[in-house]
Amino acid sequence: MAENENGPLFETRPVKGRFVFKLFVVSVAVGIGFICAYRLWFLPVASGKLHGWAWIGLFLCELWFSFYWFLTVICRWNPVYRFPYKNRLSQSYEKETLPGVDIFVCTADPSAEPPLMVMNTVLSVMAYDYPPEKINIYLSDDGASDFTFYAMLEASSFSKQWLPFCRKLKVEPRSPEAYFKTAIEPDNHDPVKLKHWLSIKKLYEEAKMRIETSRKMKKIPEDIRKQHKGFREWDFVTSKNDHQTILQILIDGRDPNAVDIEGNVLPTLVYLAREKRPQYHHHFKAGAMNALIRVSARISNGPIVLNVDCDMYSNDSDSIKDSLCVFMDHENGHEIAFVQYPQAFHNLTKNDLYGNSCRVFRKLEFPGFDANGGPCYIGTGCFHRRDALCGKKYDQTCKVDWKRLNHRRVEESASVLEATCKVLASCSFEQNSPWGKEMGLKYGCPVEDIISGLSIQCRGWKSIFLDPGRESFLGIAPTTLSTMLIQHKRWAEGHFQIFLSRYCTLLYGHNRIPLQLQLCYCLGNLWAANCLPTLYYVLVPCLCLLRDIPLFPKISSPWVLPFAYVSIAHRAYSLGEFLWCGCTFQAWCNEQRMWLFKRTTSYFFAFFDTVLKLLGYSKSAFVITPKLAMLNLFGIFGVVKKLASGADHRELPDRFGLQILLCLLLVALNWPVYKAMFYRKDKGRMPASVTYKSIIYALLVSTLTL
Repeated sequence: MAENENGPLFETRPVKGRFVFKLFVVSVAVGIGFICAYRLWFLPVASGKLHGWAWIGLFLCELWFSFYWFLTVICRWNPVYRFPYKNRLSQSYEKETLPGVDIFVCTADPSAEPPLMVMNTVLSVMAYDYPPEKINIYLSDDGASDFTFYAMLEASSFSKQWLPFCRKLKVEPRSPEAYFKTAIEPDNHDPVKLKHWLSIKKLYEEAKMRIETSRKMKKIPEDIRKQHKGFREWDFVTSKNDHQTILQILIDGRDPNAVDIEGNVLPTLVYLAREKRPQYHHHFKAGAMNALIRVSARISNGPIVLNVDCDMYSNDSDSIKDSLCVFMDHENGHEIAFVQYPQAFHNLTKNDLYGNSCRVFRKLEFPGFDANGGPCYIGTGCFHRRDALCGKKYDQTCKVDWKRLNHRRVEESASVLEATCKVLASCSFEQNSPWGKEMGLKYGCPVEDIISGLSIQCRGWKSIFLDPGRESFLGIAPTTLSTMLIQHKRWAEGHFQIFLSRYCTLLYGHNRIPLQLQLCYCLGNLWAANCLPTLYYVLVPCLCLLRDIPLFPKISSPWVLPFAYVSIAHRAYSLGEFLWCGCTFQAWCNEQRMWLFKRTTSYFFAFFDTVLKLLGYSKSAFVITPKLAMLNLFGIFGVVKKLASGADHRELPDRFGLQILLCLLLVALNWPVYKAMFYRKDKGRMPASVTYKSIIYALLVSTLTL
């Protein structure tokens, strides 16, 4: 397609090769139909109550898996990809007509989110390839840390050198830590360039050392405290949950003296620690975002808002231009409320041990959301239209003439703005107001980003998913199994609360968003509910194997074919998707293991914690346990024992073949658990007390079933 001024600023293309997927779906649906027919036709009415109830339970599980698979099919049926045209953007709009962009960076805990990391994220978004006078960065520090404030002072000083350096050398990524970790030092053929490169690296290392030294000393040096009036605010801070509003404009982009070493204007940089008092609920990240929306509206009022977490630095300096190709598109841009980028991580191993990459979700399910009405808002890496974020309903008046739009900036001094904006971030400002209800992010849910995005879509807006060739934002994935499982427990619990609340998409979204999009949302909302059928399928066939109760057709029966086809085809197609998305076979195996772990731990506790909360009880204690793995292992031991004793050595494999294969598969998936229990001697070893309790528990259950 030719690049021309009047053409669309982005293009939509369907994902290729969907005929194979649709053929696969039809074949699996036929297989599921035969499985249902088998369950109904061979219902063991005369074989005893235990056999009958186990059979019915397994049938109900298979119906649930089929239903959830159906939801997945709806989401993936016709995914689309979006391709922005940045060249057309520059042809259609002059620099002066480009909108201002307010960038929100949120941090909450200086121990878990080190100030140096926050500094790097802030510098990466300050250095976007975009007119700096139109960029305004706001850091929300819910930890109220003077170390984070000091890191922002270092960022404001270092940016005078860093931004010209990025422009001149076209640096990517523009996080200093990430860049210098991977960049190759220039050769000696250009001594001027080499000297400049080394000097910038030295300046960064010195700033890094000062920040880390202050953290180790647990004190800001007095000479540094005297350099900026903002440090005096901490004389009145009781704790991170009891303090006044701290708001400091560290770089005022309107100030003619706020320039880099080449005389170019610097982006505005604002530090905010909103007021917190014990008697007021602060609503976590949603409350921080709403405070930033109000404060930024008073200072810069950019019509486009980007929000990122402090651990997700910008990896692509063109991300603003990519998103503006959507918002400023002549035909469809006025319909778009937010542009969501995928989450990606820079610390993943090649084989993705804990299944954190979510590449298939990123390549297929998010584009599927997009085709069905728009992706959900995931809380980070998202560009918003300010009007939509503030509660405006979509109508034809939302069509903006960007060339005529003049965004007026207030003429008050920085000190006056600081004083007047503090009240906007006070605890009492939101009392008896629409904030958290009709305006800003929604309150009252652990995944407030999901219901906030849903409410925007229900007001008539659409959203777009952008996944450019270069990953736009890179964060930090969980590095331990327990951290990953606890994170997924929180997500699953929040999603399940949405499903059981008035924000259930089937109710709240009825006649507001397309039915397909309602069902796509249910994919996440029902994560927790998957625990029950999964646990049943993991436990009951194994226990019935010990009791000589068959739950599947014989290997010699033709009825085994639909079970075998559905299982093998589904997993084979899943492997094909993984390999197509650039993952390894071992990464796919790890993903299958994490799928099992999440459903039997994170989702299980999320499900029951939500139910207990609805009933008015306290939450359960979330403990990861290997008991289920031991039960599967004992099931296999039981089969080996029967074969070794010569009992039914010919009949057993034919009659219980599928149950034996299921137990073997579960044992294979749980192999790292067994290694941690019996073989490992390092820090990854399972505590002996947990191992003993698991063995005793599994032995007890196995004995009772015999």
